[in-house]
Amino acid sequence: MRGHLELLGEDPAEREETVALVTDELDRMARFVEDLLLLAKAEQGDFLHLGPLDLDVLTEELYAKAKALADRDWRLAGSGTGRLTADRQRITQAVMQLAQNAAEHTRPGDRIAVGSAISNGQARLWVADGGPGIPLQEHEQIFERFHRAGDRRRSDGAGLGLSIVRAIAEAHGGRIELDAREGAGSTFTLIVPTEPPTEESLT
Repeated sequence: MRGHLELLGEDPAEREETVALVTDELDRMARFVEDLLLLAKAEQGDFLHLGPLDLDVLTEELYAKAKALADRDWRLAGSGTGRLTADRQRITQAVMQLAQNAAEHTRPGDRIAVGSAISNGQARLWVADGGPGIPLQEHEQIFERFHRAGDRRRSDGAGLGLSIVRAIAEAHGGRIELDAREGAGSTFTLIVPTEPPTEESLT
């Protein structure tokens, strides 16, 4: 940014281009800082604002929002019926991050499925794509902060998205699961208990 500004000339077109470049970089840095702050806040007691949720209604909302992300063949692959106690905003944030990842690693027209189910005291929300998949050796690392997968799933992010998803799941006393094989697509499943987490379940 400093280099662009120092070389800024008087040509209006050049100035407009430079302003656009610097603004884009500032936006990227702001998102990066926001993500770091969110991960820090995830370790605090007031990270979640729990409330009753109808899983089928929530799933329909997530599906509608996902369809607006990119030109893909979005599918609703099941909608669980039941209630859970969770933070609607955080759950939405996590699933939309998974949907955004799926869109980034697929092509226009590729199928991406969003779905949910509820049983045995657990709610499951998943995003499945038919993209390049993820090598088995990266399944654990991919949820670490700043981890960037190989060229098969390359994006412009800072490598914090999936660590945020995991932090949201764990704050609810749940977990994130990955079912993926190289060349055979990926399914990320957010699993949270239907009842509020207790202090014992989070330790």
